[in-house]
Amino acid sequence: MAYTKLIYHIVFRPQNNAPAIAEAHERDLYMYIYGFCKNHQCVLYRIGGMPDHIHMLVGMHPSIAIASFVHDLKIATGNFMRSHHDMFPLFNGWERSYGAFTYAEADKDRVIEYIKNQKEHHKHISARDEMIAFLKEYGIEYDEKYI
Repeated sequence: MAYTKLIYHIVFRPQNNAPAIAEAHERDLYMYIYGFCKNHQCVLYRIGGMPDHIHMLVGMHPSIAIASFVHDLKIATGNFMRSHHDMFPLFNGWERSYGAFTYAEADKDRVIEYIKNQKEHHKHISARDEMIAFLKEYGIEYDEKYI
């Protein structure tokens, strides 16, 4: 028996930072993502974001690689958004890049609050600057053209 607790904070965005996730329809997308996570034996602790990006805190099943999960999630949600073009008319696909950051159980509530307060948070910081701060905090080298 394997004993694991794999908690990821995942951040991804539409192509060209398009404001493709209208607040009026974000709940529809988030509920779809909740079902996706559940079907992949993962726990979605919190989801939130802005029109131009999504934050998720996910408890990952140990048999799923994070790259595979995000790849499959982007395909599924892209298909969902295209099939609901009336709700997501600005959506043209997801950027190839994403961020995935690990957290301990002790940090879970703090990250949930952070995600819950995205709309307030982004009154003071851009999505680009937010991602750069995450990358610097985790010591991840990055190329500015992909941010």
